[in-house]
Amino acid sequence: MRTSDPFSFFVNNLSLFGSKTVEHLVLSFAAMGIALAVSIPLGVWLGHLHRGSFLAINVSNVGRALPSLALISIGIAFLGIGTLNVIVALTILAGPVMMTNAYVAVDTVDPDAVQAAKAMGMMPLQVLWRVELPLAMPLIFAGIRTATVYVVATATLATFAGGGGLGDIIVNEPSYGTGGVIAGSLVITALTFATDAVLAGVQYAVTPSPLRKLGIRPRTDEAVLEPS
Repeated sequence: MRTSDPFSFFVNNLSLFGSKTVEHLVLSFAAMGIALAVSIPLGVWLGHLHRGSFLAINVSNVGRALPSLALISIGIAFLGIGTLNVIVALTILAGPVMMTNAYVAVDTVDPDAVQAAKAMGMMPLQVLWRVELPLAMPLIFAGIRTATVYVVATATLATFAGGGGLGDIIVNEPSYGTGGVIAGSLVITALTFATDAVLAGVQYAVTPSPLRKLGIRPRTDEAVLEPS
């Protein structure tokens, strides 16, 4: 249904927006799941060993510099049209941010806390699980939060490779009219803000109480700009 009023278009096409939103989220979370499975363990382990800062920082910088649309376009030649191509591009977008934050979070844990744990007789893996990870979790999750917002917003480009999602509405002005384009843009904006708000609550929940009282609010940008 074509209309110039985005709110009327949204109300009259709830089923369309519902199905496209589900497609959008499935695509986004598939990419995030792959990126999480690879990037977080690698970043945590390198941070625990206090090695690999050059790798972590430079992979992050390269990953953030690569245009997602260019990756999708190049991927068409190798992976063809469809969701797989888009998932690969979104994974490349999300992974470096999370890996760098995980590395910096564990690498910069208070050395006194680590030494105290070792003095109590803890083995290296016990130090990692019982000391380093709890203290590093807020910054690790900050990376997950930021990467998720990046992916949800960027998944709009999936439409150019036949990946579906809300981008199908935004770029299809001949079918949906100006109202549809604006409505689709508003929905993706609201979805991005909602995702950030939910993950902000989770980040607060995983932050140890002493750090909350100190008012520590780790953000990804603080971790990824420069090596420590």
